[in-house]
This record gives sequence, structure tokens and C-alpha cells, in this order.
Amino acid sequence: MAVRASRVLFDTRKQLSKLFNIKNPNDIAFASNTTMALNMAIKGWLKPGDHVIATTVEHNSVRRPLFYLEQKIGIQVTYIEGDESGNINLDDVAKAIQPNTTLAVVNHSSNLLGTIMPVAEIAEITRKHGIKLLVDAAQSAGIIPVDVRAMGIHMLAFPGHKGLLGPQGTGGLYIDPELDLEPLLHGGTGSQSEAKEQPKVRPDRYEAGTQNTPGLAGLKIGVQHVLNETVQHIHQKEWSLAQRLIEGLQPIEGVKLLGPKAEQPRTGIVAFNVEGIDPSELSFILDQHYHIAVRAGFHCSPLAHACAGTTDTGAVRASVGIYSTESDIDALTLAVKEIVEQYRG
Repeated sequence: MAVRASRVLFDTRKQLSKLFNIKNPNDIAFASNTTMALNMAIKGWLKPGDHVIATTVEHNSVRRPLFYLEQKIGIQVTYIEGDESGNINLDDVAKAIQPNTTLAVVNHSSNLLGTIMPVAEIAEITRKHGIKLLVDAAQSAGIIPVDVRAMGIHMLAFPGHKGLLGPQGTGGLYIDPELDLEPLLHGGTGSQSEAKEQPKVRPDRYEAGTQNTPGLAGLKIGVQHVLNETVQHIHQKEWSLAQRLIEGLQPIEGVKLLGPKAEQPRTGIVAFNVEGIDPSELSFILDQHYHIAVRAGFHCSPLAHACAGTTDTGAVRASVGIYSTESDIDALTLAVKEIVEQYRG
């Protein structure tokens, strides 16, 4: 039974390796979510005095570990400013590089704006200086094609419960075979138990404690479904639905859409505000009266809100998924229109 359980975990690694074009499945360390994976990467790689390049569309799962290390061990961080839609100027990346820059952290896609970042182009710049690239794929894994080798990614943090269609409490971190991170956790691994130190062998080095085997079994099935559907098909479907939502919301009086404009590259996230209506109130009405689930607030991305000019208000965020339908989109559009009409009364 133990061998069968181990086989499930390895099969999950193999499916993920196929999805992300990872050569060795054992270079994937499982984590409970993207936040843990990002902490594993950031705290495992950075040393006192290191300089990091990040962007202003980063999630707090990147911003807070970086701030912690700024305070505790004296790392330095430069944030590349994004425009109103979250896009950055690649020239700014090159200008931010310092002699002590050892890491660049990039959010593959903003969880507020839906912007898709030019990861491969950033990697091309940083590679020339020996800088390692960490990509936060919380919003892109299973939704946008990710190829760690072609894109020059050294570390990839991903969740199981979003685009990969797995259960909550699952995720992982791909670690380039040439990198050696300081483990975030130390403890039992089931291997080299006689040693005082954490094993060097992967993935045991980064997976102390009992793994979430039932959850990871579910993740395997989710990844298999993504591979069967293909990421390209999923992305095209979600993009088309996002365009339908943008086109439906745009004409409504007082609606301000965030992120890339219509017909531009983006994920299925569409954030918006309505002038004169608090985002939390709008979200509450959509939930209670229309049974439509959206998210309101700051989405753990205050720097992205600064880009969008919504620091004082936050925003309503609708998230299109693989199982969303055109009727779902039209229902949301109609609901917002009705709510605005009632407020304008």
C-alpha cells in the first residue's frame, strides 16, 4: 500500500513534468499552495546583501517574503513599475540589474489585471548576468502554456487548485537541477533517516513530513484533464469568454474595466469598478440576489492596485474558468446593468 501511494505521487510529478516540459520529475517539490512554494524559493535562495528584481504586479506571496528578508537579512529589492494595465518596459529590467542581483521574480499573470508578463524576454535579459528567474504561475499554470526550458525559468511556483483543477492544499515548486536551495522545512523524509541533516536527494530534500497523498492524487487527475484538453484550447476558450464579458460591461454607465483592453492578450480575469458603488457592496448584491460569485477588495495585490489607480477603492474581480459558459457571462453582464440602473434610479 505504501508503494502504491508513492507511485501516485511520482505519477503526479510525471504529469506535471509533461505539462511544464520538466526533464526530471524529481525536480518538482510538492507544497501546500503557491504561497509556500514561493517562500521555499525566495527564502531558500537569497542570502544577505543579495539584490532582487520584482514587479509592481506581484502578489503579497512575493512581496511579503521579500519585505521580511529586507528587514531580517538586508536584501535589496527593486520593483519595476507597471503601467495602468500592468505591463512593464523591458528596458527597465535591464536598468535595474546590479552587481549583486541574484534573483528576478515575475508574476506570469496578474491576479488582479489579467496581464500576461513577457517571461521569456525577461529571462533573456537576466540570463546574460547569471541571474536566476523565479516565476509565480498561480494564475497561469494550466491556463497559459508554460515551458520551463524554452522560457528560461529556474524556479516555477504553481497551485493545484486553480488552472490545474486539483484540490485545495496542493501545489509545488520546480527547482532547476543546478540550484541548491536551503530547505524551508526540516524533518522526516523517509530516506537517510540516520543523518542529522536534511537529505541532499530530491525531492526528499524539500519535502519534510507526510505529503498530502489524497490531494495529490486528485491533482494528478486534474493535470491529466488539462493535458487532454490542451492548455492552448483552455486559454482560447477563457480568452473568448473574457472578451465577451468586457464587451458586455464596457457600455454600462459608470463601469471602469481594469487590465488590458479588448482584444489584447490576457487571462480570464476581468476586474472592474462601477462609479458610485462600493466594490464590496456590488459583490454582496451579486452574491445574495443573483447567486453570482465574484471577489471584491484588494486581492492581496496592493502594488497592482497602485498601477491601476484603485488603491482607495479596490475592485470587483470576475474569474472566467474552463467550465464557464456564455450564459454565465451574459448573466453577470445583465446583473451589473440592473444594479447600476437601480442605483441611478
